Amino acid sequence: MSKPILFLALAAALLAAQCGSPAAEAETASQQEPEAEPESYEPFELATLRLEQNATDGDMEVVFELTGGDEGLTRLKVVSPGGDMLIDYTSHGDESMGIRKFILESPEPGDAESLKMAFPEGAYQFTGIDTEDNGFKGEATLNHALPATAAFLNPEPEAENVPVEGLEIKWRPVEGLSAYIIEVEAEGEGQRAAIVATLPGTAQSFAVPAGFLQPGAEYKVAIGTVAGGGNRSFVETTFTTAGGQEEE
Repeated sequence: MSKPILFLALAAALLAAQCGSPAAEAETASQQEPEAEPESYEPFELATLRLEQNATDGDMEVVFELTGGDEGLTRLKVVSPGGDMLIDYTSHGDESMGIRKFILESPEPGDAESLKMAFPEGAYQFTGIDTEDNGFKGEATLNHALPATAAFLNPEPEAENVPVEGLEIKWRPVEGLSAYIIEVEAEGEGQRAAIVATLPGTAQSFAVPAGFLQPGAEYKVAIGTVAGGGNRSFVETTFTTAGGQEEE
């Protein structure tokens, strides 16, 4: 027998021996065994999803928010009303702490209909397992009805020379809301100052805290209307404060 043929024969024999060894058989069996199910399931601390639109930009997305128990989740699955697996997360490594809280956002396609087809109305099923092998289950219903948008009263859209003190953001009220979300964010390069406030659905104004606004700066302000089921509609604009350096 020539050396090349002998080498191939030895390699084949060695491979066959490894495949037939107890360790190899155990490894193969473990790869084929289904995941063990927890003995019982508890409710997620939080398991929601919502439809959210930015009416100013004309885009829309679906947002998932999930929180397990005290320990991190090593497995998480979300199944659509039609039975499609939307999320299938598994952490790897014996020392993994898992992930306790998830905030996941869909893409923002140019047309709303494609998003609604990808995320149909109905009940979504959530299941998870944490690092202690505790099981979690939850269900959340998505609908495509969006709340009406608010309208800015003060400051007016694209307003200039807005006072840095005593600014009260006002809007035309929308009936039947569970809440408003107000966001004020500095727009200048390197600026990170931002305020996010959640107000009752009966609110009609929000006073910007003293000292937050700086002279001669640009800010983005957004007003979000929140429906009872959690869906949100945002409108936004910008304004510039008074007191900037005079042009030479």
